[in-house]
Amino acid sequence: MSRPAGRVLILLELLQSGGTRTVAELAGRLGVEGRTVRRYVDQLIDLDVPVESVRGRYGGYRLAPGYRLPPLMLSDDEALAVLLGLIAGRREGLTTAQRTANETASAKIRRVLPRHLAGRLDTLLDALAFTDEPGTSDTAEPPDSAVLLTLADAVRHRRPVSIRYTDRADRRSERTLHPYGIVAHAGRWYVTGEDASRAEDRTFRLDRIGAARTLPGTFEPPSGPDPAERVLAAFATAEYRHQVTLRIHGTPAHIRTRLPATIATLDDPAGGRDPTAERWLRVRLHAEHLDWLPPLLASLDRPFVIEGPDELRVLTAEFAERLTSYADRA
Repeated sequence: MSRPAGRVLILLELLQSGGTRTVAELAGRLGVEGRTVRRYVDQLIDLDVPVESVRGRYGGYRLAPGYRLPPLMLSDDEALAVLLGLIAGRREGLTTAQRTANETASAKIRRVLPRHLAGRLDTLLDALAFTDEPGTSDTAEPPDSAVLLTLADAVRHRRPVSIRYTDRADRRSERTLHPYGIVAHAGRWYVTGEDASRAEDRTFRLDRIGAARTLPGTFEPPSGPDPAERVLAAFATAEYRHQVTLRIHGTPAHIRTRLPATIATLDDPAGGRDPTAERWLRVRLHAEHLDWLPPLLASLDRPFVIEGPDELRVLTAEFAERLTSYADRA
């Protein structure tokens, strides 16, 4: 494709985004002079694309209202965003169309993608898992698409990767990672795998990975929990100031309504054989602060024993005294 023809297609894409574009704006985006923009517009009109000229101080060019362009023009990032949006929407039940419409839309987009990009997107979808936690993070930064696709390829082919990571304390480091899988959880993206330098399983936020590079060699992923379960377990066992151990009499399902897998782990002596029977379950969690736990334990409305720490016993007793005092008020 020649450079002028490429600029004409970019001009068409800019007009597709809606609104009126001034000649100066279009010239700046295309890197050409105003008269060249007018020549490109004439070429689009020759192709029966209804470009309208808008006069006045804020005039310029726009597409005729209601006109639907037949070609689908998507960049690599746009194609990735659309396909992932269709998949996530179908999982969360957010699509208003029938399931077949969702699938046919995905198929149409795949057909117009370059072969190399379609292959990389298929690799990503094979490596991607979702937790049951809906997307609730309003401040989540999207991951870099190059990082995302590189990690997905490494997951599929069991290749180690070198990543440049910035942790929550703004410390930067280079890590060698054996990635097991990519997980979407609560509006954020994570990769879970073995941090080879520390020989331990870790979970990393993708938006904190500045770069990823595939390394020579292969690795064998361990058996056990799937990537989504590993991410949830990583949240529940993250290092915080307090290690809390409880025994709660209830069903696993009832306890999970207040203490989900992202917060706590459950030790079930019955091995989950009878999920409807109430029994004593040991609950373990880590917390930076303890003041939120007494109200939560009260809301469970089930017998419980605090095995530790002592500070939680004191806070729970004080909370109970406050409730009693409130109830005694006339």
